[in-house]
Amino acid sequence: MSATRDFVISRVFDASRELVFKAWTDPARMAKWWGPRVMTTPVCELDARPGGAYRVVMRAPDGTDYPITGVYREVAPPERLVLTMDCREHPAAWHDLVKPNRRPDETNPAGELLTTVTFEDVAGKTKLTVRVTFQSDEIGDAMLKMGMNEGWSQSLDRLAELTQS
Repeated sequence: MSATRDFVISRVFDASRELVFKAWTDPARMAKWWGPRVMTTPVCELDARPGGAYRVVMRAPDGTDYPITGVYREVAPPERLVLTMDCREHPAAWHDLVKPNRRPDETNPAGELLTTVTFEDVAGKTKLTVRVTFQSDEIGDAMLKMGMNEGWSQSLDRLAELTQS
């Protein structure tokens, strides 16, 4: 299977756009749903405004942390978020999976990911679409092999539970 430079996942939530948007921009809410089911989110700091930074740390059951940092490029409540995602603080073993033959000085082989999240009103429900753009097809392929689809699916399952009307 060959990826493109974009990973896209959509889901319809039985909740208003405002509520689903708030779950993406309120740190206390986001910490409850972000990441696969086996992960916790002990750190969730969001400055959800254009130019604002964020830091989210997912923690695996073995105690390994997977920090993600980035900057909000666009915040248009309750319709759209555009943000960068940087995984350079992830463990070396994770980076080795992204790029097995990376040079020792390559500390961020995944590069900066661009994530666009849209919130569409569909008869009182919300269609959420997440699009992650990679810097290359190879990075996209590696991320899919590492379980990106499963991870996002579980996160969105958790978000659905949090936002159920």
